[in-house]
Amino acid sequence: MKYIDQKALINDIKKGKESAFVFALETYNKRLYAYALTLTNDSAMAQDVVQNVFLKTWEQRSKINIKSSLLNYLFKSVYNEFINEYKKNKALLSLEQKYYNALDKIVSDDDNNFSENAINFIKQEIQNLPPKCREVFILSRKEGLTNIEIANYLNISIKSVEAHIHKAMNVLKERIGSKMNNILFMIFGIKTN
Repeated sequence: MKYIDQKALINDIKKGKESAFVFALETYNKRLYAYALTLTNDSAMAQDVVQNVFLKTWEQRSKINIKSSLLNYLFKSVYNEFINEYKKNKALLSLEQKYYNALDKIVSDDDNNFSENAINFIKQEIQNLPPKCREVFILSRKEGLTNIEIANYLNISIKSVEAHIHKAMNVLKERIGSKMNNILFMIFGIKTN
């Protein structure tokens, strides 16, 4: 089906007619991709942005409010999606920067001679935790399993998992002291506060 009238196209999409959506996809995809590429300078990211825009448009079709044309709406959506992706990537870069700052602070802290000694010290303290507590802590922080995954894996309750992690953090905080945050962040990528 071919649409000449924008209002009819928009109304059919809002009603959930797949043929109208497919028409819009086939008609506007290349132009939107070209626009996204000018924003991202990255082919894969541009494809992701356009794909997300079409997906969100279809998912929210009954709620969309288009005042001019569908193409203008989609161009604006591509721009907004690009901004959202940019902010996500910026947040990740910020987190990476915090990691490198913490790493730099630990490595350059000559007063307490942090480096391999600090890493070995905390690894030893983790090994000194009670066996079940140590196992849960390592599965959580080193292996990156969620509390639910740990509970299923060890056949214990989620509350037990949370209690073991809490206990491990308290014991380590007591044994290691004020530098714990930076050390744990460097080793496991976590902050305790």
